[in-house]
Amino acid sequence: MERPSRLNGMRHIAFTMPNLEECERFYTDIMGMQLLRRAHEDLVYLTCGNDNLSLGRADVPATGVQRMDHFGFIVDTKEELEQWFLYLKSKGVTMLDRPHDHGDGARSFHITDPAGNVIQPIYHPDISGQTFTNPE
Repeated sequence: MERPSRLNGMRHIAFTMPNLEECERFYTDIMGMQLLRRAHEDLVYLTCGNDNLSLGRADVPATGVQRMDHFGFIVDTKEELEQWFLYLKSKGVTMLDRPHDHGDGARSFHITDPAGNVIQPIYHPDISGQTFTNPE
């Protein structure tokens, strides 16, 4: 099976931390991000306009270090997401779930890389389909 069309960037990343409100204020007040959507009291999505940062509340491991939950690669359409699912599955990639819809119109699934990092191919109506030029 051939690889589907190119991915449209890695503009989604998700972190978990115990101090969600403090981190939300940091990213909005200091870094200038905007609230995109508050999914619930333990999950918030922020943006700079062409990206999606997910902050989720979770206990920090005994090491005291927060961890990356997953990162996402944007695809432009739901059809492309399905093509990526079939392609990755045909390549023997570890699939954690099947494509599923989110409450905000997004659709995604999760896989792992060989090191165990969780990757989320995702169609997201707020950021999919955007094109960017390389500023020179």
